[in-house]
Amino acid sequence: MSDKSFCSFRTSIGGQALIKGILMRGPQKQAIVCRGADGLVERLEDLKFIKDRYPILGWPLIRGCAIFLSSLVNGMKALTYSAEQQPPELQGEPDKLDLWIEKHFPAEQAQKLIIGVAVALGILLSVFLFVFLPVELVALGFRLFGADSAAVSVPLLNLCEGVIRIAILLGYMALVSRVKDVKRLFAYHGAEHKSIFCYERGKELTVENVREESRFHPRCGTSFLLVVVVISILVNSVVTARQRLLRMLLHLLLLPVVVAISYEINRWCGAHDNWLSAILSAPGKWLQHITTNEPDDGMIEVAIRALQLVIPEEKGSDAW
Repeated sequence: MSDKSFCSFRTSIGGQALIKGILMRGPQKQAIVCRGADGLVERLEDLKFIKDRYPILGWPLIRGCAIFLSSLVNGMKALTYSAEQQPPELQGEPDKLDLWIEKHFPAEQAQKLIIGVAVALGILLSVFLFVFLPVELVALGFRLFGADSAAVSVPLLNLCEGVIRIAILLGYMALVSRVKDVKRLFAYHGAEHKSIFCYERGKELTVENVREESRFHPRCGTSFLLVVVVISILVNSVVTARQRLLRMLLHLLLLPVVVAISYEINRWCGAHDNWLSAILSAPGKWLQHITTNEPDDGMIEVAIRALQLVIPEEKGSDAW
């Protein structure tokens, strides 16, 4: 596929791989399509944007954090729904916390609480991996080599911690990509990318046409994670504190800034096709060698159906 053919149209439609399914979000609607025991299971709903209620959350450098949090919540809801479509023997037993919540709260409220807890735990895990752990590992590394981190220059500390963050992200992705269920999830991720590429090229959405497309897409949410880690190196360079707990606190306080800048960079890259956008989007495409796999025809069928459900009636209204 040539760059010229791709750049003829960029859609704002994006997706997320689920458990044997795909979530697609268009300008007006969101669709979840999963492969259940009796065929495809579909769920279509109108989108409600928080910026419509609070316009300030749609402003540049503010919208990034709002969209990121909204994506986490919606993604967790979609994952939960896709898991519920699987046969009971494949769903697994709920943990003790989920059982306690379901026992003490009404069904609808319990589901919201379970999703809220899952999102909160995901954020806490990310803070541990990318804020706490890098600072501690760098301090430990200097001690092992007989150096006192208090005597090391602050710019060097910031750089070392940034390298550790990149290593943690790549190592984590490479590790989970070996898990059987995750391999299937990443294949659905590849199907999502391929179907969007096919749509952007103006080709008919058939299994044959989609199969020919690339699974590496420049506007990918997983790529956003890598951009966040790289941008954090630059933003955290303003931190001059040496004390470890204070460094962690400052890194934590700077996270909204990192997310905001990273979102604007991703958004700009998606709207432009030049040497700078190619350079900025290249690391994300490299990461997709880990986070996407080649899908089978059944996965492609799921992606096509999910995409068809969210394509707006007015042609071109979903342009990036």
